[in-house]
Amino acid sequence: MVEQTPQPSPAPVVESRRRQDWTFFLVAVGLLLLLNFVASRYFFRIDLTEDKRYTISDQTKALLGNLREPVQVTVYLEGEFPAGFRRLQNSIRETLEEFRLYSDGRVQYQFVDPNANTNEQARNQFYTQLAQKGLQPTNLFAQEGDKKVEKIVFPGALISAGTKETAATLLKGSQAAAPEERLNQSIEGLEYELASAIRKVASASAGRIGVVQGHGELWLPQAADFLGTLSEYYTVNRVELAQVPDLNNFNLVVLMKPTQPFSELDKYKMDQFLMRGGKLLFLLDGVRASLDSISEQGALAFPYDLNLQDMLFRYGVRVNPDLVQDLNSSFIPMVTGYMGNQPQTQLVPWRYYPLITNFSNLPLTRNLDAVQTKFVSSLDTVKAVGIKKSPLLWTSQYSRKRESPVSISLNDPRVDRDPRLFKENAIPVGYLLEGKFQSVFRNRPVPEGATIPFQAQGKASQVVVFSDGDLAANDVDPRSGRPLELGFDRYTRARFANKELLKNVADYLLDEKGLIELRGKEIKLRPLDKAKLREERTKWQAINLGLPLVLLLSFGVVKFWLRKRKYAR
Repeated sequence: MVEQTPQPSPAPVVESRRRQDWTFFLVAVGLLLLLNFVASRYFFRIDLTEDKRYTISDQTKALLGNLREPVQVTVYLEGEFPAGFRRLQNSIRETLEEFRLYSDGRVQYQFVDPNANTNEQARNQFYTQLAQKGLQPTNLFAQEGDKKVEKIVFPGALISAGTKETAATLLKGSQAAAPEERLNQSIEGLEYELASAIRKVASASAGRIGVVQGHGELWLPQAADFLGTLSEYYTVNRVELAQVPDLNNFNLVVLMKPTQPFSELDKYKMDQFLMRGGKLLFLLDGVRASLDSISEQGALAFPYDLNLQDMLFRYGVRVNPDLVQDLNSSFIPMVTGYMGNQPQTQLVPWRYYPLITNFSNLPLTRNLDAVQTKFVSSLDTVKAVGIKKSPLLWTSQYSRKRESPVSISLNDPRVDRDPRLFKENAIPVGYLLEGKFQSVFRNRPVPEGATIPFQAQGKASQVVVFSDGDLAANDVDPRSGRPLELGFDRYTRARFANKELLKNVADYLLDEKGLIELRGKEIKLRPLDKAKLREERTKWQAINLGLPLVLLLSFGVVKFWLRKRKYAR
């Protein structure tokens, strides 16, 4: 009789496996808890997108990390929107969520639907309140079923901290661009717009600006809106060069459309201010011209003699004594006939008011809407050792220069219609100069009465020159005498980007934290090929619906086969 070897009991094996499973489970839970603890103490994110669209800049992180009080952001872009606006809405939400995390919760946000109130009167009153606070409405046309519906949206936000509140417009970009491109430009600028608004309500003044007076420059009310905008971010003071020994109390000095010559001593003070690292912004007219002084018989426009050309020449640029005309221009009202004794007025294009739509890709001019100029001159660059010269603005491809003295008549719109007269392309009207400038008083005697020690070679600094003093001039309401918004044309009711341009320039020249660099952020559009989409729609629908089912079925069959094989032994 063959003796059988006793088989081991399965109980210890089962117990061992159960112990291993519990050990694995407890270790996994412990690792998850440890990972969660570390993640809560040390915040980090990884952006795997090619254009780094979800990466917050170091400048913004520093701003958010130094907030001393809570900031509330209320976005009025809630509701059902077409795909493009939903993309903007989602991008705003994602950016604000990043802000909340990097600010350690000091930035809080909410989305509000301004159309939620069903009472029409209350809703219109709410619209008015938002407009008074600086949020401009936009008409949005959407397709709902078979109907085309018009909705009023407020693509902006109100940002508040303590007693301060400001409005941020989040739908930016050039109106000449296609709707998808404009929305993309808006998304590119979201971080800058929101961070700039937060800095405005949560930070102290970041710089001191001196606005030169005493030479017939712009002041109140003609420059009220520009000066008021600067005052929201910086400390702005009027300065008469003849009354101060130097400009050391300022970080930026602005000249807005001077009409009288500068003395050598005044030039010396500005020159030495630049040599010591100060920044200069020139808004200069090359020719004396004004619409109010022109009649149908015409008038002659002569060059200004401001005694600044030698200084600008040494810095690397020259304002030419000419006027630029452009077929891409704004309009002025003109009497075109009479009905009985009543004059008939019509808006006609005025070629001496070029609309600038060509900009450099630098952060201070990127994605701007059109800028309105009035009696603008051309700029040329000249040799200046060590100075980098970057053009900022150009006219269109249908432009021309008229050398002074220029004969200007209100009948010109009836004559200047032939495109063949406008042969010049892209005439520059704005320049950024950067580097270590040489003093205009090098190899020249220091003016009598100067108390500033002479410095021939400057520290690294920047100068911006525009050949149009009216860039900073707002219209004034003829009835109330109140200044209108800078860039608002009271004849066409259009809004131009003059204020945004000049604010960007001031931010660029003064912003030590570098927030203006955020305007250089670029997010690439990757649209689908619509023709190919129509041709291959059925194929890709079948793949998207059928492939997951095939994979799931295959997984089930393989799992069933392995299980059957295992227990068949």
